[in-house]
Amino acid sequence: MPPPKGAVDEDWEDREQTLFRTTEFGDDVDRPLKKSDGSYTSFASDIAYHKSKLDRGFRNMIDVWGADHGGYIRRMKAAVSAASGGAAALDVKIVQLVKLLRAGEPVKMSKRSGDFVTLREVVDEVGVDPVRFMMLYRKNDAPLDFDLAKVIEQSRDNPVFYVQYGHARGQSIFRNARDVIPTLPEADRERRQALSQAARLDDALDDSAELALMRRIAFYPRLVEAAAMSHEPHRIAFYLYELASDFHALWTKGKDAPHLRFIIQNDPELTLARLALVQGVVTVLASGLAVLGVGAPDEMR
Repeated sequence: MPPPKGAVDEDWEDREQTLFRTTEFGDDVDRPLKKSDGSYTSFASDIAYHKSKLDRGFRNMIDVWGADHGGYIRRMKAAVSAASGGAAALDVKIVQLVKLLRAGEPVKMSKRSGDFVTLREVVDEVGVDPVRFMMLYRKNDAPLDFDLAKVIEQSRDNPVFYVQYGHARGQSIFRNARDVIPTLPEADRERRQALSQAARLDDALDDSAELALMRRIAFYPRLVEAAAMSHEPHRIAFYLYELASDFHALWTKGKDAPHLRFIIQNDPELTLARLALVQGVVTVLASGLAVLGVGAPDEMR
C-alpha cells in the first residue's frame, strides 16, 4: 500500500500486507485484511459477516449504518460483489442521530459522563406505537427531533395520533350507523363483504372530496409496492397521514353540509355508499399501520 495521505511519516516502511483487491470491483483503493500484528481488520470481519449471508442464500442485503460510516459503503459493496461473483446486491441505509426533546427543550445527555436515555426508557414513557411511527415518519438519512411531549399530544400536529384517530373515527361511524342500518355486521371482514355487495359508490358519491378520497385509497397498493422496492417505509407513514387528513376533512365538511354526512337518516342506500367509502379508509389505515408495526385502535379516549 502507498504511505498514508497527508503529512509525511518518516517512519513509514514498506512491508508485505494481505489486501483485498477492491479496486477491481469499484473501490478507489485496495483494502488491508490483516494488521501488522497478524490480526484481522474490521473490514475482514465485515466480509465474513456478509459471506455468511451469501452462504445462507441471501442475494439482496440491507445494512443500516450510522452517518459517520458513509465512507465505507464503496468498499463493502465491492466486497459483496466479489464474494458473490456479482450475483448479490447490497443496499446501505445511512441513518442520522435522533435528537431527544421534551416540550421543545433538548433532553440533556452526555456520553462522557454516561448520562443517556435508552430506547427502552422512551418506549416505557410514551408507548411503542409513537416510537415506531415517528421513527418511520421521515427518510432514514434525515435527522429526527423526537419530542416526548409532542408524540403523546392529541392533535393534528402529532402524526401517529392523527392516523390512529382516523381509524377510530371510522369505527365510531359504523357503530352510529346501526341506528339506520341495524343489520350492519360488527366484524370487520363480514362488514366489508356486506358493504362491497350492497353499496353503489359509482352512482351515489360524486362530491369532489369523496372522489379525491377514493383516488387516494386506490393508490395504496402501488404505494406499498414502491415503498418495498425502494426500501423506503417512510412513504407508507406519509401516505397514512395524508389519507387520514383527507378523511378528517371530509368528516368536517359534512358538519357544514348535512347532505355530505356519512349517515343520512332517511336514505339507507346513500348511507351504505358512504359507509363503503369509510370501510375503504379503515381497511387501508389498518393495513398500513400493521405494515409499520403500529396498532389500529377502534376507540381513543
